[in-house]
Amino acid sequence: MSGRLLRLVCTATVAAHAVLAAVPAAAVPEPGGTEERSVAQLLTDLQRLYRETEKATETYNATEEQLKKQRAEVRRLDTQLARARIALHDSRGAAGRLARQQYQGRSELSPYLRLLLARDPQHALEQGHVIGQLARERAKTVKDLAVHEKKADELARKARAALDRQLALAERRKKERDAVRKRLDEVEKLLASLTAGQLAALADFEDKGIAKAQQQLVSSGALGDDAKPSSRGGRAVRYAMRQVGKPYEWGAEGPKRYDCSGLTSRAWAHAGTTIPRTSQEQWARLPRIPLRELRPGDLVIYFPEATHVAMYLGEGKVVHAPRTGEKIKVAPLANNPILGAVRPDQSNQGHGKPPKGARG
Repeated sequence: MSGRLLRLVCTATVAAHAVLAAVPAAAVPEPGGTEERSVAQLLTDLQRLYRETEKATETYNATEEQLKKQRAEVRRLDTQLARARIALHDSRGAAGRLARQQYQGRSELSPYLRLLLARDPQHALEQGHVIGQLARERAKTVKDLAVHEKKADELARKARAALDRQLALAERRKKERDAVRKRLDEVEKLLASLTAGQLAALADFEDKGIAKAQQQLVSSGALGDDAKPSSRGGRAVRYAMRQVGKPYEWGAEGPKRYDCSGLTSRAWAHAGTTIPRTSQEQWARLPRIPLRELRPGDLVIYFPEATHVAMYLGEGKVVHAPRTGEKIKVAPLANNPILGAVRPDQSNQGHGKPPKGARG
């Protein structure tokens, strides 16, 4: 995020709190009024831009993960190719020595003729055994050369293909990075166009909307009593809570800045469990659980496209890296539309359709 946007958001936040403190209750627009509809539309537009930014960010993160794996694959193939070329060089040396021996006329009579002409048949038999061994070694030399040539050619082909894939991923990552920056520019332009009063009204309107959604979730009975966290879940929670107050930054995995899935994946890695990097992959690959079975450490996924993730703390609260311009914080579970929940340390590592009650 640009320094200008950071300064803008910080200034807007201070101004918003100042305006909220100064405006009397009577000045709050009545429900359904023109001003409130305007604030609602502004909030809708802003949330849409944030959501598009986060979606672009998670797409970028997925490509970045693929690129990391592809780089490792290229390194692995390069190492194998180097070894294969050394083996091929040795085989070619052995084949060259064999060719020179044949050229210099070192080929002998056949073992059968040698046996017939020998004065000492036993000695001839022993020599025949040696000659046979040499013949087998020569055959092996020729075979090894062919095998090593084939292997080197195959590895060279795979290495070229792997490098091509790496270059394609790097180009795709660049385009996706540009897409994130474009969305951030749109957010910046919208925020820059708002007055302090509008920013204050937006903050108030959004907080009220979250409080209402949280109340509806609690009263719906979708949440059960909090279960005790697993030992790893507890460690993941403690790690995530130590990050509270650190800034959000798209594509960041810590330790100074995080995006939403960077925080959750790093927290669980710290606890000893490797999980997918992006919120979409966390939703797709981790075991899903109903909201009523939530326990601290579980991950809550938001929006139909699984573009945001938070870590459940218990008592209807989560810790998450919200969005550009904000810091990691504790928030109500219903801070965004809930898609479902997953459990990183579930013994059953399969996945399937969201269980009944997983959507909020």
